[in-house]
Amino acid sequence: MSTEYSARHLSVLEGLEAVRKRPGMYIGTTDSRGLMHCLWEIIDNSVDEALAGHGTQIDVVLFSDGSVQVRDKARGIPVDVEPKTGLTGVEVVFTKLHAGGKFGSGSYAASGGLHGVGASVVNALSERLDVEVDRDGKTYAMSFRRGEPGIFDDASGISPNNTFAPFDEKSELRVVGKVAKGVTGTRVRYWADRQIFSPGAEFQVDDLTARARQTAFLVPGLTVHIEDTRAEQPVEQSFVFAGGISEFAEFLAPDAPLTGIWRLSGDATFSETVPVLSDDGQMNMQDVERTCSVDIALRWGTGYDTVVQSFVNIISTPKGGTHQLGFEQALLKVIRAQVEANSRKLKAGNDKLDKEDVLAGLTAVVTVRLPEPQFEGQTKEVLGTPAVRNIVSNVVTQELTSRLTSTKRDDKAQSALLLEKVVTEMKSRISARATKETQRRKNALETSSLPAKLVDCRSNDVAESELFIVEGDSALGTAKLARRSEFQALLPIRGKILNVQKASVSDMLNNAECASIIQVLGAGSGRTFDVDSARYGKVILMSDADVDGAHIRTLLLTLFFRYMRPLVEAGRVFAAVPPLHRVVVVNPGSKPNETIYTYSEAELQSLLDRLSKQGKKYQEPIQRYKGLGEMDADQLALTTMDREHRTLRRVRIEDAASADRVFELLMGNEVAPRREFIIDGSSRMSRDRIDV
Repeated sequence: MSTEYSARHLSVLEGLEAVRKRPGMYIGTTDSRGLMHCLWEIIDNSVDEALAGHGTQIDVVLFSDGSVQVRDKARGIPVDVEPKTGLTGVEVVFTKLHAGGKFGSGSYAASGGLHGVGASVVNALSERLDVEVDRDGKTYAMSFRRGEPGIFDDASGISPNNTFAPFDEKSELRVVGKVAKGVTGTRVRYWADRQIFSPGAEFQVDDLTARARQTAFLVPGLTVHIEDTRAEQPVEQSFVFAGGISEFAEFLAPDAPLTGIWRLSGDATFSETVPVLSDDGQMNMQDVERTCSVDIALRWGTGYDTVVQSFVNIISTPKGGTHQLGFEQALLKVIRAQVEANSRKLKAGNDKLDKEDVLAGLTAVVTVRLPEPQFEGQTKEVLGTPAVRNIVSNVVTQELTSRLTSTKRDDKAQSALLLEKVVTEMKSRISARATKETQRRKNALETSSLPAKLVDCRSNDVAESELFIVEGDSALGTAKLARRSEFQALLPIRGKILNVQKASVSDMLNNAECASIIQVLGAGSGRTFDVDSARYGKVILMSDADVDGAHIRTLLLTLFFRYMRPLVEAGRVFAAVPPLHRVVVVNPGSKPNETIYTYSEAELQSLLDRLSKQGKKYQEPIQRYKGLGEMDADQLALTTMDREHRTLRRVRIEDAASADRVFELLMGNEVAPRREFIIDGSSRMSRDRIDV
């Protein structure tokens, strides 16, 4: 490193050269996320046209050669000459940073594009980019190589590796065809430059599908069509929604509804001082009046997970910003006021609600539209316009207060359920904080505070200990003799526990069986659940190998999924696999008989066929276990509890989610899906299997 530092050591990067030198500044990263960000930039240009009322369909096609094409039928990029640069509108958009129609020219009332660098950045980071524009009865075309306009020799087919001839003096926007009068639109196809992007970077179809669905929700009536031709069997998907963000909130909701979808909307104006470029090239500060439109869809569910997604001019702001701050601030203020006004009825006491109490179970889509929003950075993850906070707060305060104080029967019923839920969440939070220390692992002298029916183990080592949740007292008696008391604890439950799919949080906490499970685990429930405080390393559901046992296991899985999900996500919940049959194979002579356990009817039949072929005999009748209580202690230990011989089925989050969906279908509040399920499945039901 030289110690000399003078003006000749400074570098001045011109135009798109800066983008290629520091791509992360414009697209975040150069891996798959950056590659997808480039695609969003092109798609969002078409979406901005749809927002402005031009075009109702966008097509995205992924090609096997690594390229991607975005098509729309909007107004088309201008093809006439821009007077200041002397270049056509197409070349200005794709080669000049901070150029476009979104700087207050009146072409867009609200748009996702803000900085005028999206298309030009994608062009700079592409090995080849082709653009075609339909306007004025003609099709215009222009090609670029790493941001430089020119012509590719495509005689042998379109490829970024074809011979490229840059324009020497003046660039040319070629006319390559004719279209019917009134037909307009833009087609952009590009090949990402592998000199810039990481070797493993590729287009993520799942992300593209999610973004397309999201866009279709946010722009009602817009069809977003995706086609992936890279596989042997091309995949096509289309998204279009008429219900807008109401449908979006319903789609995002992870739980059963407590309230309906509530729409809060309004608009207001604000003044903003912005720099304006005058005709003589001087930058002058000028007060401009803006209009901000707010549209919010929200609902509360029976769960405790919070899903809030915010958008500015349909651009997602995953890290929030002033609009989300205003929303949450007003939400807490309004619901606090309603709880205080009804504190005696709700038995809320003098405690105050926290934001977490209000957000528990909330699903919300927060959208605002305004001209020239202020974002933090080109990736637009945080909205910074200060005035939006108060506007959103005022709209939410007015609209939500009106809803919660409405005298309509349906609104009153939903409001009462909501206020009861947030008060219950507040009490759970306060209770969890007060009892945090007592929820830790108890030693042998402190077990008096735990349920009397718990048969605890002696070990204090959480990683080694196991809690068996056993179906019924009869199985408990056998399990006591079969367990290893050093590290295996037992908790019996009385048959089928509460269906938490329908029950409220307070009903669940008041249920003796559910409360016992939560108390014994010692880690809380819902959003206060702390997996690190769990008193046992493994939780094993041990139910009979019959229909009722499967029913009980599904009920328990639903409880764990809804209120103790981190334990499932950590892979610490298991289902025991008890045998169905015990086959005693008779050996000749003094050789002792052999005992074989089977776990299904098919396995039993296969075993009997094998024994028959080998000429071996077995004792009849074959023992069929109707429940865990029919086993003796040695049999239960050997097959189900002994670590060296047992089989455990780890419950994955997908298993618990499936159980939750099954119970929502079969035992939830919605009757129509259950009726359809019964009708659709009736043809597959055998009459012989029905108890009559």
